[in-house]
Amino acid sequence: MSLGLFAIKPVSAAEGEDHQLIRTLSLPALTAFGIGSIIGTGIFVLTGTAAANHAGPALVMSFLLAGCAGAFAALCYAELASIIPVAGSAYSYAYATLGEVVAWFIGWNLVLEYTFSVATVAVGWSAYVVSLLAQFGIHLPAALIQAPVDRGAGDVGLIATGALLNLPAVLIVAAVAYVCYIGIRESAALNSAIVVLKISVVLGFVLLGAGFVTTANWHPFVPANTGHFGHFGWSGVLAAAGIIFFAFIGFDTVSTCAQEAKNPRRDVPLGIIASLAICSVLYVATALVLTGMVPYTELDVAAPVALAIDRHAPLRWLGLPVKIGAIAAMISVMLVMTVGQARIFMAMAADGLLPGWFAAVHPRFRTPARSTAVTWIAATLIGGLLPVRILGELVSIGTLLAFATVCIGVLVLRRLRPELPRRFRVPAPYFTCIGGALVCFGLMVALPPDTWIRLAVWTVIGLLIYALYGYRNSRLRADYRRVA
Repeated sequence: MSLGLFAIKPVSAAEGEDHQLIRTLSLPALTAFGIGSIIGTGIFVLTGTAAANHAGPALVMSFLLAGCAGAFAALCYAELASIIPVAGSAYSYAYATLGEVVAWFIGWNLVLEYTFSVATVAVGWSAYVVSLLAQFGIHLPAALIQAPVDRGAGDVGLIATGALLNLPAVLIVAAVAYVCYIGIRESAALNSAIVVLKISVVLGFVLLGAGFVTTANWHPFVPANTGHFGHFGWSGVLAAAGIIFFAFIGFDTVSTCAQEAKNPRRDVPLGIIASLAICSVLYVATALVLTGMVPYTELDVAAPVALAIDRHAPLRWLGLPVKIGAIAAMISVMLVMTVGQARIFMAMAADGLLPGWFAAVHPRFRTPARSTAVTWIAATLIGGLLPVRILGELVSIGTLLAFATVCIGVLVLRRLRPELPRRFRVPAPYFTCIGGALVCFGLMVALPPDTWIRLAVWTVIGLLIYALYGYRNSRLRADYRRVA
């Protein structure tokens, strides 16, 4: 075993760890976790922004492209989950295939995916709640429903908006964290109930809204480029795919619950694939109906689905159910992402890359309570201070990077450990894995330059933490020294 930065954690060691969690999740519950974390802000908020500013009616093509990247990654996740059925998601997979420093890098970027996702969805949830309250004549002060900073001029410029904080976003993060704190059974039961509700709402919008589609709204299908990369034209389709890729993340949260699954080797891979397939169909149908009901130029609003309903008088009765469904949908996303982030913190702490404090399991609730509390505090600060468009792009780039690493990890493990039992195997691995990695990198390239700069800053901070703490306290390195 090498003691260098690329020391690999044996698969047997990862499987043998006991995190004292309760195995209570069945295949339907795992699939519901995947759907619960996928359908949320991406479909109810980012669809409008992506159509109005980047792709126009060709948003459908963006969804298909993002779904393709998600499908490649989902297949790769499924194979690794069948080999390494432990908490930690892509972090644990990278540790067993590409080495410790890569695992840290991926784990640190998963914080972008999970914690920032909770914050992003909280901001979208706030917008729908404000819209719903306004429908009843209740208007909250502007200073308490907006982020105090927004994107300004230049690559990394930020400007003050004059607001204090996004109070609804702060409150919902606290409520969700409490449910996650008290137990996985409670979290799973609440999520499953919300999943039924939000699938019903999305199907209702698609089926009823289809009768109000005006095909003229789909022309031109790909609006002409404005002279800037990513603003309409086919570059806009690509840029929109990178942004709405946020809508597809979440299926990987199924893998973070592996140590609470009853039959992880079978059910985790199936849960990953089933949840992504169901949501992909719903997304494409929603994009078609939404851009057909309202001209794409008018969709740059916080609640585009609600706007589409309000524009058609016979459908206005559906506005209240859709807003309630959207609000509930986003709660389940925040819930599942909080569950996932806490377990990633726990896995990293168990390996010594974070302080052992993060790995503590509550003696009564059997949940990683301290990690849940840290996730709550971080998501509260981020969601209360930053706007949804900056958060969504950061989440997308961190997730795409993690997904690309997982795709590469499958090929590495196939070559280094071909004898490992695989309950699920990626079909056409060289095409699927290499194609998945290339598509993910391509979508990253299409994201705005300021997102890359923020990713670089985030990466430097993470590497400093690893150098000052993780490398020195690695359990893998300590175990080797004891044996030697």
